[in-house]
Amino acid sequence: MTVKVGIIGTSWWADSMYLPALSKHPDVEMVACCGRHQGRADAFAELWNIPEVYTDYNALIENADIDALVIATGNDTHYPITMKALAHDLHILCEKPISMDLAEAEEMAAVAEEKGVKTLVPFTYRFMPTNRYLKALIDDGYIGKPYHMAMRYYTGYGREPGYLWRFDKSKAGTGVIGDLGSHFLYLAEWYYGPIKSMTCLTAAHIDRGTADPDGNAYEQLEDSAHFLMEFENGAQGTVHVTCVAHEKTKFGQRHFMEFHGSDGTLYQETDWDALQEVRGAKGPDGTLEVLPIPDEIWRSARRDNVHNTYKDVFREDQLMIGEWIDAIVNDTTPEPSLRDGMRIQQVMDAAVRSAEARKTINI
Repeated sequence: MTVKVGIIGTSWWADSMYLPALSKHPDVEMVACCGRHQGRADAFAELWNIPEVYTDYNALIENADIDALVIATGNDTHYPITMKALAHDLHILCEKPISMDLAEAEEMAAVAEEKGVKTLVPFTYRFMPTNRYLKALIDDGYIGKPYHMAMRYYTGYGREPGYLWRFDKSKAGTGVIGDLGSHFLYLAEWYYGPIKSMTCLTAAHIDRGTADPDGNAYEQLEDSAHFLMEFENGAQGTVHVTCVAHEKTKFGQRHFMEFHGSDGTLYQETDWDALQEVRGAKGPDGTLEVLPIPDEIWRSARRDNVHNTYKDVFREDQLMIGEWIDAIVNDTTPEPSLRDGMRIQQVMDAAVRSAEARKTINI
């Protein structure tokens, strides 16, 4: 079976994440792309040998002969594009956060399930070797009963003043809560299960002005967020995400993760340059040591630097995007789905309400 795919969005992310993976999958035929600007869309189509080019997503969905659609656009467009695509029974890959609020996300997930289509939300960090190894260790009981976790995501794309759509509430919905926090909130539940309650503290450290490039007033969103969480299993957790940290690594970001339980401790650090390491200590007399990531988790990914690992995970080993295509071909269920994206939207909405009310919110 050949899956005929269209993509809406021609940004650097579509260029670096989606098309390299899709172009390597043996069961994919790229049929159409859509971008807001004709010149950029034409250049994107020429680069990736895509025959049909559109500047109106409605026209692509209505006229292109496709089975599946990648939605790699701004947050405020995810809901209308997804609902239009679902009306045409298309399989959906939708960027995170999948919507502007929980009501939209619930409708998207419900209609997709009613239609029986295959959906994917790209929480990309789930697929990195360090994080898949952590999942295996926690599930196998390395730390025993989970007590608490702490995860930090530091990057610096928001350090400069000035307007960015990611901090415009009308276009993004949330700032780093959705852009970065969604990734680590997803991982938090993947590791420890459902979050029961949420307390969130946010800040907008950088003055980005009061008007967008067209001179319209806008509400500026957060560039830093702290989450304090209680899980249904009784564990506690903290997550800090910020885009105003000074992280001059090769990929401009750094991740730290810590997990403690009745039987052991796990640490993970990724500097998005040369370091991607898991360490652990087992039992009361255990010594903290590096835990080599097994070959079956590395698969064929290069281990020389994190960026090469990242590229190989999605392009060569075909995790995430390739698994979505495989699910369409083989009638299996890919993860994370729109239902998973909806759940994280629910957690994010609780975080927003907590920050606004300055109190704990039960989810």
